[in-house]
Amino acid sequence: MNTTLIFLQQYWWFIISLLGGLLVFLLFVQGGQSLLFSLGKNEQEQRMLLNLTGRKWEFTFTTLVTFGGAFFASFPLFYSTSFGGAYWVWMLILLSFILQAVSYEFQSHKGNVLGNKVYRYFLVFNGFAAPILLGTAVGTFFNGASFVVDKGAILSTSMPVISYWTSPWHGLEAVANPWNVALGLAVFFLARILGTLYFLNSVSEQSIIDRCRKSLLPYTLLFLFFFLAFVVHLLFATGLAVNPKDGVIYPEAYKYLHNLMALPAVALTFVIGVLCVLTGIIRTLISSSYIRGIWWTGFGTIVTVLALFLLAGYNNTAYYPSLVDIQSSLTIFNSSSSLFTLKVMAYVTLIIPFVLGYIFYAWRAIDTTKMNADELKNEGHY
Repeated sequence: MNTTLIFLQQYWWFIISLLGGLLVFLLFVQGGQSLLFSLGKNEQEQRMLLNLTGRKWEFTFTTLVTFGGAFFASFPLFYSTSFGGAYWVWMLILLSFILQAVSYEFQSHKGNVLGNKVYRYFLVFNGFAAPILLGTAVGTFFNGASFVVDKGAILSTSMPVISYWTSPWHGLEAVANPWNVALGLAVFFLARILGTLYFLNSVSEQSIIDRCRKSLLPYTLLFLFFFLAFVVHLLFATGLAVNPKDGVIYPEAYKYLHNLMALPAVALTFVIGVLCVLTGIIRTLISSSYIRGIWWTGFGTIVTVLALFLLAGYNNTAYYPSLVDIQSSLTIFNSSSSLFTLKVMAYVTLIIPFVLGYIFYAWRAIDTTKMNADELKNEGHY
């Protein structure tokens, strides 16, 4: 047993989990876009909201690409299985982000034949599609997907493909599982909460502030309904465990509950994350002058998602169960890159603190002034 390889596999699953948490937090951009027409009742208000989300959309897109790239480098079998098999889901996600990029770049250009309204509907589409589809896709980490892995097929001359999808829907069948959809809707309403809190912290237009505070409670109740439903289901669900000695995968009742009990640090992380999410929301609801909820709830989102990913992959758990062939299920042990690759990439992660420092600096520099009518005249890109 190579302890260095095991450490690096667990280390890289932690990095993947952290990137997943950052990505879900940065979906506040998508949440804000989905609220464009409900919070902005006229042209000026909509342009204010667009300029606020337009300041940050690159962060979300870059994190999504980094998340996918890190998965490809550290756990390539997952990348080839999911991205190569469930391609309709990933293509729809990618399409929504392409439409987002095009909309921000071209809606204010001269010669815009589509008109601003069309591009704004594209942004609203991205605001709905990206969180729901990403959440639904992550739901398959716990509820499984329709694929088969056959590493011996790489020697086949007719079709040298290690893994293949068994459903003709190629990922869209995930919506047939209500628990995948529950997580997708939980992520969507969380994104709306984060978007609302971001606007409260970044805009000084009273009409928008009033609408934000009015909409926060119903979004919170909807988020809690779907999130708690998913968590309760998860704790009572049968998961797939792997025997570390021989690699045999087998069903285990209450697997994720057992993971919480066996990993107290992860359980504590999950509880702290949920409490931080609620703290930011509750403080905003009870105080008409409190506007810093985005930081409490944002930090709580990162920590909570981090804990959920760790539950999916740690403690000898199959993080991507196969619904067709149980032994094809993916674990951090049977789907990772080689020791050499993981070791070399581990050195690359040493630059992460510097990257995060730059992001923090750029974030603060962008948000030096709150958005209002005067700032819109000075900035006014969209």
